[in-house]
Amino acid sequence: MPRRNRPDRRDEPRPVGGHGWAHAENAPDGNWLVRSVSGAATTKTYRCPGCDHEIRPGTPHVVAWPAADYGSVEDRRHWHRHCWASRGRRGPTSRRW
Repeated sequence: MPRRNRPDRRDEPRPVGGHGWAHAENAPDGNWLVRSVSGAATTKTYRCPGCDHEIRPGTPHVVAWPAADYGSVEDRRHWHRHCWASRGRRGPTSRRW
């Protein structure tokens, strides 16, 4: 009989709201669902609200949205990982035109 390489995770809780690999984060600025995106999975350029710089294709980053909105496209934001981690100290920047 072949060996199972994956652990049996039937007893583990499912992700909040069924959003794939998103996890819930509770912070002073609200409750968020956060998903890490690998560099290989990115094909578009996004603008980070933390630093107002581009997140180029191939760059690992996070996607965050308010937990109450269940991932509506209008509320999802793509952040550099370090910008997301330091948002409590800096907050989002105003968008340059």
